[in-house]
Amino acid sequence: MAAATTFWDFTTKDKKGADKPLSEYKGKVVLVVNTASKCGFTPQFAGLEKLYKDITAAHPEDFVILGFPTSQFASQEGSNDDIQEFCQINYGVTFPILAKTEVNGEKPEPVWEWLKNEQAGVLGIKRVKWNFEKFLIGRDGKVKGRWASTTKPEALEKQIKEQLAVPKKE
Repeated sequence: MAAATTFWDFTTKDKKGADKPLSEYKGKVVLVVNTASKCGFTPQFAGLEKLYKDITAAHPEDFVILGFPTSQFASQEGSNDDIQEFCQINYGVTFPILAKTEVNGEKPEPVWEWLKNEQAGVLGIKRVKWNFEKFLIGRDGKVKGRWASTTKPEALEKQIKEQLAVPKKE
């Protein structure tokens, strides 16, 4: 999708495999996270959920976290149904967890190809290194930051709030 200029230009799959246009989140601040259920960073689901609840309490219509499960790193994911059940039972996740996806390789999901090209990682590396990498999307649909798996969700609160302070464009 060479013509894509914002996050809103993409369609992904929801937890049931149906098309999910990311334009549904237009005007919101979005934290995109590639997730996995059986990873050393999996406990970050608790931090992500707390961050989501804390920020949406003050900004209920302006912020969302989108979890994109992947099994590309040591096959640490099950089926889409298993993923949903795991996130709900173990971490009480209320933010959207989408369908399992590819973030690297020969056929990454187009939105992930775009994210990586918009904001390279450490040393200019474009590929996603591991589960729980995070990308922050501003209200304008542009990437505002990228963080490694080791960055805890609570460390992103300041950057998220800075993006929430940017006025919506109607």
